[in-house]
Amino acid sequence: MSTLRKALSAALVAAAGLWMGAGSAWAQVSSPTLDAVKKRGQLICGIDTGIPGYAYQDSSGEWQGLDVSLCRAIADAVVGSPKKVKYIGLTSKERFSVLKSGEIDVLIRDSEHSFLRNTALGLELPAVNFFTGQTFMVRKNLGVGHLKELNGATICVLTGTTLETNIADYNRANGIEIKTLLFEKPEEAFAAADSGRCDGYTDDGGSVAAARSTMKTPADWIFIPETIGGLQPIGPLTRGGDEAWTRLVRWVHYSMLEAEVLGITKANADQMAQNPSNPDVRRFFGLEGDFGKLLGVDNEWAKRIVKDIGNYGEVYEASFGAKGLGLPRGMNNLYDKGGLQTLPTWH
Repeated sequence: MSTLRKALSAALVAAAGLWMGAGSAWAQVSSPTLDAVKKRGQLICGIDTGIPGYAYQDSSGEWQGLDVSLCRAIADAVVGSPKKVKYIGLTSKERFSVLKSGEIDVLIRDSEHSFLRNTALGLELPAVNFFTGQTFMVRKNLGVGHLKELNGATICVLTGTTLETNIADYNRANGIEIKTLLFEKPEEAFAAADSGRCDGYTDDGGSVAAARSTMKTPADWIFIPETIGGLQPIGPLTRGGDEAWTRLVRWVHYSMLEAEVLGITKANADQMAQNPSNPDVRRFFGLEGDFGKLLGVDNEWAKRIVKDIGNYGEVYEASFGAKGLGLPRGMNNLYDKGGLQTLPTWH
């Protein structure tokens, strides 16, 4: 046997061994959170107390929004239904302590991923479901068009966030003073801004778009073009020490992106699952690869998510896009459309 053939043979044997090892590893997926969710038959998801775009109750009292959709997708993957979710509304001040205490399984509350939250708080950052930057909106009659012109103005801000730090850093760097008035709940801050207690409101871009939509006269408010604090990656957080659960949450988000990449939607999922020839589509639908079992769930987990909830693009459209707040997708487009949303290969 030639040296090349021997090398190829050895590589194939090694690859087969790795695959067999992976195939048997799924039964050994160890996660106290995953086990608890399965035993309970329900996901406990920490969300915002109520903010359009991310998490809000519609006219029938049903929770909707980008973050809510990810909660529903995780439940669909683990317990087989997007309805088996208990939502816990949390303020920005209490959200991390509630997650660390174990009262919730995952926190999906328009929360920025940051160094200190990952290190000092010991929380994991599975995926980014919304890219944005700290944005300001002010009353049009304030007569300002740029951030530095807010010197002396008072801005409504949520406490327990990175927003205060960003404003303090901006003030120090530019020798100005933008004052802040602190609130624990978004709806309280929105009402204060609308009543004139503040000259404006600041938060991530999605939240500011949501705030503007709740004003008595949205047209009276304008967005300041500059943002501060750099790029804000927002997404779910999990407790440290449970890598298998963190991995599952990560791949639930990736599955919604992968569905969009492959052109799979709520409407065509069943049709595309009928004997597909594309290997990536086959793996997505669980027709080969045992990928679900490697996460500790069944192999149809991704199919359920796209069929019941939709792909990422559909969810964005309904919450922040044309059917929601009218916020252009921008940074949240797929990578091949100029955005930042990307994912590892599905094999």
